[in-house]
Amino acid sequence: MMKILAGMISALSLAGASHAATVLYTQNFEAPDIPAFNAFAGPDASYTSVNSIYNNQPAGFSFAQQYTVETLRVGGNQAWGGAGFVDGQGTAGNYVISMLSHANDDLLGLSFNVGAYRFLNFQLDVSSIDLNFWGGPFVASGGQAPTFKLSLWDNPGGANGLGGGTLLASATITGQASPAPNRFNWTNHVVGLDATGNTNGNVTLVIDELSGGYAALDNFRIVASDVSGDVGLPEPTALSLLGLGLLGLGRARGWQRSR
Repeated sequence: MMKILAGMISALSLAGASHAATVLYTQNFEAPDIPAFNAFAGPDASYTSVNSIYNNQPAGFSFAQQYTVETLRVGGNQAWGGAGFVDGQGTAGNYVISMLSHANDDLLGLSFNVGAYRFLNFQLDVSSIDLNFWGGPFVASGGQAPTFKLSLWDNPGGANGLGGGTLLASATITGQASPAPNRFNWTNHVVGLDATGNTNGNVTLVIDELSGGYAALDNFRIVASDVSGDVGLPEPTALSLLGLGLLGLGRARGWQRSR
């Protein structure tokens, strides 16, 4: 039995170590600078720059943005006649960021160094949402699914920016329409963007809402890996398989003893 157990552990260890990944960035937008948020606030919302509200998270990190990228307070009592922004799924926490798909072309850029890894993998949640102020509503009556374009650009100089030069990869993701303009309907997405051809590892990820009127984003996790879609989370299958294997082995031995 010990030899079988050792073999199972060895095989699972090799499977878990078959590739490496480096977590470049995580952000759930739950620690805003409140004075910065309040500096240019509306009903449960702020159009203060993302860099000001989430300054140095982590230390030294900066966003690039074009036009306004808003921050919304979830569960407040100011927007939508006091109903606020409602998150029945419990995905958003207390704050999310949001952007327009038309009028002004809101963009958000995040720059990293992927090193020698092939992919920049991006996991995020997106949802349709709307505003009843600042020129809103923006979402078509009856609801509209938001569509985002995620673009990866070569960035040899390493500066924060919004892309340009050589486009390495891009992908489009589509969420779902929300049941009400103030109610989130989150969908989770994982995208692997191929960084092959970059000059020195420096790349810029640009987020652009293409359609849907207005939408929110939350829970960013960005990972460099040689495996597309690998976001560096532990895989439960290894321990599960080990447990099932031990359970099956125990039952087999019990059955043999009962004969």
